[in-house]
Amino acid sequence: MTGVWIVLAAVVLALAFGGYRRLTDGRAKAVAAHAEPRLDADRLGGSLGSEATFVQFSSEVCAPCRATRKLLTEVTAARPSVTHIDIDAEHRLDLVEEFGVTRTPTVLLLDAAGTVRHRIVGAARRPDVLDALDRLAGPRAA
Repeated sequence: MTGVWIVLAAVVLALAFGGYRRLTDGRAKAVAAHAEPRLDADRLGGSLGSEATFVQFSSEVCAPCRATRKLLTEVTAARPSVTHIDIDAEHRLDLVEEFGVTRTPTVLLLDAAGTVRHRIVGAARRPDVLDALDRLAGPRAA
């Protein structure tokens, strides 16, 4: 009978963890401006946007990375003052370690000065990306 309770507890914990991940995955979380160091164009290998920059840490075999890349490409195409830089996490372990990237995709939203202001872990969601961008750079002109 004890074995049944152990299996039941494991199933409940797995379901709870899965529910938590589903609720939090891909959500933009604000980051304190002093919590992480700044990034510049030299370290990123690309130019920063005049309003904001999305820095995406990806890996070659990551399906959510492709979806996130497509979304961020669409968002930045609509806002010329915002750029998107894609970083292969396997080749930039220095940045992965420095910014505590534990899974891909991880997206950092930088302000114009290169300070990390928002972090998105997991497949990014369009409403969350646009909301974080609007909070940082201001709403897009109609």
